[in-house]
Amino acid sequence: MLAIKKREEGRTEGRAQGRIDILLKLLRLEFGEPGPETVARVRAGSELKLDHWAERILTAGSLADVFA
Repeated sequence: MLAIKKREEGRTEGRAQGRIDILLKLLRLEFGEPGPETVARVRAGSELKLDHWAERILTAGSLADVFA
């Protein structure tokens, strides 16, 4: 049972890291290299926030608009 729980936790962490990586890539492509504050904010974001910010990239006129 412990092995199954650890494996599931690993998958969850992997999905979260994937969301972070994709969001940072999208921000880089759309607005240039994000500063350390932005990177820290993205890394600390919840799964829900990461999804919300990724969606906002499509309509945001600036980096600030993504996080508004």
